[in-house]
Amino acid sequence: MSDRFDQGMKTRREVLGDAHVDRAEAAKTDFDLPFQTLITEGAWGTVWSSDKISRRERSMLTLALLAATGNFEEIPMHIRATARTGASKEDVMEVFQHVAIYAGVPKANHAIKLAKQTYAEMETSHD
Repeated sequence: MSDRFDQGMKTRREVLGDAHVDRAEAAKTDFDLPFQTLITEGAWGTVWSSDKISRRERSMLTLALLAATGNFEEIPMHIRATARTGASKEDVMEVFQHVAIYAGVPKANHAIKLAKQTYAEMETSHD
């Protein structure tokens, strides 16, 4: 694998945690290998590995973009990542308030619902 792939896996593990990455790697097949390589090198090895902005800021941007574009499926994963990126619950609420104003109240409302559920799960488990 490439240096960018190796850096991507390192960053991905730091942000999402070993348990999440291990589950994703175990589920990987020949079919989705090209996609998994793309996101590991591009998203994690390039974007998330850059030191131009902090991981806290990246976390906040990612949550805002996911909510604003209606890509709700990944919001819980990125809420869990805030435990490693340093984005606080208050930061996340600020993010979703921006989403409400600039992308729509229903999107922000659904993102907040998912965040509340995920924070409650985080308080009762250690994953």
